[in-house]
Amino acid sequence: MLLEGIETLLVLAEAKTMSKTGSLLFISQSAVSKRIHNLEKKIGKKLIEPQGRYVRLTNDAIALINNVGPTFNELRGQIYDQSIIDSNDSPIKIDCSETLISGYFSDLLSSAIQLDRNIILSTNHTPRIIENVKSGKATMGLSAGYLPASTGLLTFYLFDEHFYIVSNEPLKTLPTQLITTDLSNSANSYQLAILDRLNIKPIMQLDSYHAAAHLALSGAAAALIPLSIINGLCIEKSNIYYFAELDDLVRPVNICVRQKSYGMSRVKNLVQKLCKYSYDSMTNSDTIDLDTQTKV
Repeated sequence: MLLEGIETLLVLAEAKTMSKTGSLLFISQSAVSKRIHNLEKKIGKKLIEPQGRYVRLTNDAIALINNVGPTFNELRGQIYDQSIIDSNDSPIKIDCSETLISGYFSDLLSSAIQLDRNIILSTNHTPRIIENVKSGKATMGLSAGYLPASTGLLTFYLFDEHFYIVSNEPLKTLPTQLITTDLSNSANSYQLAILDRLNIKPIMQLDSYHAAAHLALSGAAAALIPLSIINGLCIEKSNIYYFAELDDLVRPVNICVRQKSYGMSRVKNLVQKLCKYSYDSMTNSDTIDLDTQTKV
C-alpha cells in the first residue's frame, strides 16, 4: 500500500491532475484520491492541495519525492531486471528525444520496427528518458543533451550535435537576443553559461524546438536551433546562420540502457545498429554548407 501511494504521488507530480494520473496508472480518479489519502495518513503529512482543476504539491510532498523518488525508481528497475525475458515476443520500449527521431533516426527506427513489431517508441525530454530507463519503464533511451554525472546505466556516446541560429531576417553578427529551449531542463542548463559569456539574452524559453524554429521563421526573433530540427523541418539555408562563437554550443547524443537489458540479444543488436549508423552517417555530416559561413 505504501509503495502504491508513493508511485501515485510520483505520477501525480508530473501529470498535475487526478484524472490524468488515473489514466497513466490505469485506475479510476477516485482510486488515485484514495491512494494519496492513505499515503498522507501513513506519514502524517498533507501532500496535495487543490488548485482549480489541478493539484499543487505541498513542501512536504516535494521533500518526500526528492528523498524517495530516486530510490523508488531504482527499486522498480531492479524488479524489472528480474522480470526480463529474452524472447522475440518481449517488448523493447525505446524512449527517445523527439528531435532525434525527426532529424536523424526515423529511417533506421522505422526499418527496425518493420523487422521487429515488438519495438515500441515513445518520446520524452532527456531527464525523463533517464528516469524511465532507470525504473524499467523504458528498455533503452536515445537522448540529446548532457546526462547526469552518474546514472547507473550503460551509456553509448554517438556524436555531438551542433546548434545554428534560425532567423527570418539577415544576420551579419551574432544576435544579442535569442529564443531558446527550456534552460531549466538539466540537459540544457549548460547553455546558460555559454550564452551569458557571449552576451546573449534568452528572451523566450520554450518547451519545444519546433515551436522556437517556427517563431523564428515567422519573424518573432532569431532562435537557437539544433541541426536535427533544421533537418526535420527542411529549413532553407537562407534562414540558417552559423558563427564561430557557437563552437562550444553542442549537445551530446547518447544511448542509455540498463546492464541487464543490454544482455538481451535484440537490444544489443539494436544498440550496435544505432552506433554504426551514427558513425557511418552522422559524424561526417553534422554540418551545413552555408557558403561563406561553412561549418567544417
